Amino acid sequence: MFRLPRLATTATVVAAAFTLLAPTAASAGEATLSDPRTVAHFQYSAGETPENIALEPDGSANLTLSYARKVVRVDKHGSSRLLAVLPEVPNAAPRFGRPVVLGIVRAKDGTLYVNYATGTSQTGIWRIGPHGGTPTQIAQLPADSLPNGLALDEKLRVFYVADSTRGVVWRVPLKGGTATTWAAGTALQELPGGFLGANGIKVHNGAVWVSNTDRQTLLRIPVGRDGGAGTIETRATGLVDIEDFDFTGQDDTVLAALQGDEVALVRPNGTHAIVLTSPDGLSSPTAVAVLVKHDEKDPKDDPKDKQRKEEATVYVTSSSYFHAVAPDPNLLTARLDRDND
Repeated sequence: MFRLPRLATTATVVAAAFTLLAPTAASAGEATLSDPRTVAHFQYSAGETPENIALEPDGSANLTLSYARKVVRVDKHGSSRLLAVLPEVPNAAPRFGRPVVLGIVRAKDGTLYVNYATGTSQTGIWRIGPHGGTPTQIAQLPADSLPNGLALDEKLRVFYVADSTRGVVWRVPLKGGTATTWAAGTALQELPGGFLGANGIKVHNGAVWVSNTDRQTLLRIPVGRDGGAGTIETRATGLVDIEDFDFTGQDDTVLAALQGDEVALVRPNGTHAIVLTSPDGLSSPTAVAVLVKHDEKDPKDDPKDKQRKEEATVYVTSSSYFHAVAPDPNLLTARLDRDND
């Protein structure tokens, strides 16, 4: 296996004071969610299990439908358009018994990239044009890997891939090519006899953040000046069945999908509060994405009053993986309000 120089392959985990024993109630003045509504439903029997989200500037959502091997775009009115279908792979034997399309990201030019797990040489990152079309593989990952979450740092021109079975973070050039191990260690691995290790992944404030489903943790890995991985930090624990996540703004507040039909607001100090549940429409949620808009205060207002209102739309995919009796795979949106100084 090729490795980058000065990699954190046995990084020590810093279990800092960002731990948590139990959910706490939401606090006054912090981010709040309101008006949850389901904007699109999918066919569970056809394998249309929404897994991950990449947003368009206009608020449309590009979704991976894992078992159907599809990528679709859902507009603000809930209408869905097929963008691409990943190729069928005969004799595929990945972790889930059949090929699955998982993480997705959007580059600034509109190009989409997805992770495809097949149990064959077709496992890796695939590229899809801004308007859809035939996917093209640009990077290969080991056949026994499970490339789950996908993140893109366009400044460094690299992808980061969370591998749920090998318990590593891969780094891949934006142009494609050889995947190299960027970070590894116990904190990224699944538990003995467990299900999934490293899962969701995002680039935020000079670091790569990763969720670990088995260990119920949210991790932060600083990106060094040379591009290498710093020491893995545990920023929150007790996030049962955590999947993918997103940040609510510039600080380190996170909204995380928990497979037990919950979305958690994870504060920078590691505590969390549950802000969405099954009555809101969740059904085994898998990912969260946040589209933020800033409304500056009127210039005529008191210049000493620097407070502004942040308004955003939160998108949540539900796969119904654990609701086979009465499945409802869907895309849900909610309003996120937050006051910042």
